[in-house]
Amino acid sequence: MPPREDTNGAGGASSASPSEPAPPPPQQAKGKGKKKDEKKDDDLSEEDQALKEKLELYVVRAQDSDPGVQKLALESMRQEIRTATSSMTSVPKPLKFLRPHYGTLKSYFETMPDSDLKKYMADILSVLALTMSVEGERESLKYRMMGSEGDIGSWGHEYVRNLAGEIAQEFQRLQDDDVPMDKSLMELVQQIISFHMKHNAEPEAVDLLMEVENLDLLVEHVDATNYKRTCLYLTSSSKYLPAPDDMLALKIAYEIYLKFGDLASALRIALLLDNKLQYVKQVYTATDDLLLKKQFSYIVARHGLSMDIDDEIAADENDKEVLQEIVYNTKLSEGYLTLARDIEVMEPKSPEDIYKVHLIDGRGATSSSLDSARQNLAATFVNAFVNAGFGQDKLMTAPSDSSGGSSGNWLFKNKEHGKASAAASLGMILLWDSDSGLAQLDKYLHSNDTHVVAGALLGIGIVSCGVKNDCDPAFALISEYIGRDESIIRIGAILGLGIAYAGSQKEELQAQLSAILADSQTPLEVLVFTAISLGLVFVGSCNEEIAQSIIFVLMDRSEAELAEPIIRLLPVALGLLYLGKQESVEATAEVSKTFDEKIRKYCDVTLMSLAYAGTGNVLKVQKLLGICSEHLDKGETHQGPAVLGIALIAMAEELGADMAVRSLERLLQYGEQIFEEQFPLLLACSAYPIQRYVYMSLFKLYLCGAFEFQQMEGSISWGLTGSRCAFYTFTLLRTYMQNSHVNVMDTLSRLSHDADAEVSMAAIISLGLIGAGTNNARIAGMLRNLSSYYYKEAGHLFCVRIAQGLAHLGKGLLTLSPYHSDRFLLSPIALAGLVAVLHACLDMKSIILGKYHYMLYILVLAMQPRMLLTVDQDLKPLSVPVRVGQAVDVVGQAGKPKTITGFQTHSTPVLLAAGERAELATEKYVPLSPFLEGFVILKKNPEYHDED
Repeated sequence: MPPREDTNGAGGASSASPSEPAPPPPQQAKGKGKKKDEKKDDDLSEEDQALKEKLELYVVRAQDSDPGVQKLALESMRQEIRTATSSMTSVPKPLKFLRPHYGTLKSYFETMPDSDLKKYMADILSVLALTMSVEGERESLKYRMMGSEGDIGSWGHEYVRNLAGEIAQEFQRLQDDDVPMDKSLMELVQQIISFHMKHNAEPEAVDLLMEVENLDLLVEHVDATNYKRTCLYLTSSSKYLPAPDDMLALKIAYEIYLKFGDLASALRIALLLDNKLQYVKQVYTATDDLLLKKQFSYIVARHGLSMDIDDEIAADENDKEVLQEIVYNTKLSEGYLTLARDIEVMEPKSPEDIYKVHLIDGRGATSSSLDSARQNLAATFVNAFVNAGFGQDKLMTAPSDSSGGSSGNWLFKNKEHGKASAAASLGMILLWDSDSGLAQLDKYLHSNDTHVVAGALLGIGIVSCGVKNDCDPAFALISEYIGRDESIIRIGAILGLGIAYAGSQKEELQAQLSAILADSQTPLEVLVFTAISLGLVFVGSCNEEIAQSIIFVLMDRSEAELAEPIIRLLPVALGLLYLGKQESVEATAEVSKTFDEKIRKYCDVTLMSLAYAGTGNVLKVQKLLGICSEHLDKGETHQGPAVLGIALIAMAEELGADMAVRSLERLLQYGEQIFEEQFPLLLACSAYPIQRYVYMSLFKLYLCGAFEFQQMEGSISWGLTGSRCAFYTFTLLRTYMQNSHVNVMDTLSRLSHDADAEVSMAAIISLGLIGAGTNNARIAGMLRNLSSYYYKEAGHLFCVRIAQGLAHLGKGLLTLSPYHSDRFLLSPIALAGLVAVLHACLDMKSIILGKYHYMLYILVLAMQPRMLLTVDQDLKPLSVPVRVGQAVDVVGQAGKPKTITGFQTHSTPVLLAAGERAELATEKYVPLSPFLEGFVILKKNPEYHDED
C-alpha cells in the first residue's frame, strides 16, 4: 500500500528536519497523565477533599490491630456511607472515594477472625460491591450473607434493588445445580419484600418473588394501602408468563382480593381460572350481602357463564330466584331498550334508511330499487342487524297495511334458503326477548315451506341466545325437529340449538347431536352444522367424547367430500372444544396427523390456533410463522388459518402483538419474492398466497392497539392478489377495538376497488366489521359509493349491503367485542361465534354467497350492548353523572393516578366506545363493581352529606 501524502504542507510536523529531534511520545503522555491527576485533585472542593482524606483514614484505621480503633473506624465509615446512599441520585461520594481501597478492604477481610467487627466489615463491603464488584460475582450478596442482620433498607433503595437482582441470579444457579435454597437467603428475600411493599415498589417485590418461585409469600406482605396496585401488576404480568405460572399469578391475586374483601375484583379473576365455577361459588359464599351478590350475577351473566344458584349461595327462595334471573340475563332486553329510549333510537329503520339511495348520484340509485332475490336477501340481513333487539322493524313485524308490507309478504319475496334467513331474522329483531319472540316465531313452525320452518327454528335459537329460562322452551320447541328428513330443517334446528345453548355444556344436547354424528347416513352439510353446534355448546370444555365423534367423521369422509369447501368447518368445530385450553389439545392434535392429507394440515393448524387463542404464547406464534413461510403445493389451504392463528394468539397483550407484527412485516416482504416469479400461476391457483394472509394479520394486530399503523402503510400496499381470507384476519381484532382508524379505512377503500373479486369483497365486508355498531359516517359514505360502483355485480353488492348493516349494528348500540370488564375478560362464547363466522368467510363464494349465508347469524353470540346502565338497590334505572374518557394504563404507578383522560361528563345510561372507561362523577353513590360497564348497582354513600 503506498504511503499517504503529506497534508500538512512544508510547515507540518512531518516535514521537520531529521536533525531536529522530536520529543518522545511516552514522556509526553506521562506528563499529560500527571497534569490530569493534579487537575482532578484540584477540582475537588475543600469539603470533598476533607471527606476523601477522612475516608482514607478510616480505611487505614479499619486495619488497625486495636479492636476499639477498628470498631470506631468501621462505624464512622458505615455512617458516612449510609448518609450518602439513603437517597441515591448519582454515585455517592463515599463510594467514589473508597473505590481504590475496595481490594485492600477485601484482602484484609479475609484475614479477620470471626467477630462482630468482621460482620461490620462485611456490611460495608456489601455496599461497596454495589458499584465496584465484577459483574456476575454477586459479591454484594456474598458479603451481605456474611454480615450483620440489620435493616437493609438503611443502606438505600438502590442497594436493596441490587441485592434483589443478585438473589435472582443466585437462585438460578441453585436451580441449575439442583440445590435447595438456603433458609438465610429466604429470610433476606423476606426483608427485601417487606422493604419494597412499604416503599411503593410493589412491582419489584412481585418480580423478585417470581424469580425465586415463591409468589405465595406475597399474600402476607400486602396491606390495605397497596393490595390494589399489587394485584393490578400481578394480573397484567400473568399475560407474559408461561403456563402454569400465569394461573399461579392469577390465583395469588384472587387470594389477595379475598383477603381484603374486594369480592367483585376477585370474581373477575375467578372467571379466568380453571375450575372457575368453584372459585365463583367461593366468592358468592364469602359475603351475606344480597346486593353484592346481585352485582356478581350481572358480571357472571355478561361473561356468559352457565351456573345455577344453589342453597349455599342463597338460602332464601326469593333471593335465589332473583339471583338466578339475573344470571339467566332475563333483564338484558329491558336494560337495552331503556338505553335505546334514553338515546331516542326506538323508531325502527328500514334498509332504505341505511342505504340512503337519495345521496347516490347516477346509476347506483336505480339499481337499489331493483327487486331481486339477492337484494331482498341482503335487505333481510341489513334489517336484522340494524333493528337487532328492538322488537320492531318495517319488514318482519310491521302490520300488513304498512308501506313495508307484512312479514308474510316479505318472507316470500325471498327464494328457498333466503326464506330461512328471512324467518330467522325475526329472532334477531326480537333478540333477548324470549317471551315475545317465541310467540311470534311459533306460527312459522306450522308452515308448509321447509325453508320457513328451518328459519323459524334458527330464529328461536337466536332469540334465546344468552338468555335462559327454567322452562327451557327453546330445547322443547326445537329438539323434535332434529330427526326430520329434510336437511334444511335439521340444519335450522341444530344450528338454533347451538346458538341458544352456546357455552352451556347441556348434556341432553350432547346425547342427541352425537347420535347424528355417529349416523353414517347423515348428509355432509348436516354433519358439519352438528359439529359446529357441539363446538359452540361445549366451547372450551375439552370434551373427549365429542372430540372423538368429530374425529371419526373426518376420518370417514370420501375424497369427494373432503374437496367440499364446507368440510373446513369440521376442524373449526373440533378446535372450539379446546378454545384457549393450550396443552389440552395435544392428544387430539396427534390424532389429527393421521387424517387425509387434504385436511390434515388445515386441521392441525386450526387446532393449534384455537387452543392457544388469547394466550400470547410466543413459541406457537413462531411455529405458525414457520408454517407461513413454507411453499404451498397445489390445493393446500392451511396458511389461511395459520395467519388467523397468529393474530388470535398474539391478541392477548400488546408487546406480543407488536413482536408478531414485526415478524409479519418481514414475512410479507419474503413472501412477495417467493410468489413474484410465479405470479401468473398465482392468479389461477386455488391455493391462498401467503402475502394476503400476512397483510390482514398486520391489520388485525394493529386493531389490538399495539402499534402505529402509519409505519406500515408504505410496505403493505402491494402483493394482495387473490385474497380469500386476508381481510377476515384483519377484522377479528378490529371488531374488538372498533376504533375506526383513518388509514385503515383508506387502505380498505382502495382495496375494495381491486380487480380481484376476492380481494374487493373481503375489503367491503371488512369495512363493515371495522365499524360494527359505530354508525361511522365515513365508512357509511364509502359503502354508499361502493354500492354505486358495483351496481352490476350481485355478489359485491350483497357484500356492500351486509357491511352497511354491520356498520349500523343495533343502530349504534351494539358491539361485537368478545372482551369486556375493561378488556380484562375474554368471553369464549363471543370469540367462538366470531371464529366460526370468520372461518366460514374464508371461502366467500361457496359459503356466504352460496346457500349457507345464514351462518352470519352466528355473530349474535358476540353481540352485546356497549352500555353503562346504573341501577339502584331495587334494580331500577338510576341516572347519575359519570365521566367517560380514554382509558389510561396505570400499571406499576404509585399513588392514585388518573385512570382516564380527555373525559366528558354524561348522565347514565351512556354508550362506551372502544378504549373508553367510565368513572362515577358524584360521591353520593358507591358502585358495587370496580369497573363501570354493563349493569352496575349503586348504593348510597353513608359518608356523603349534601353541601346545602
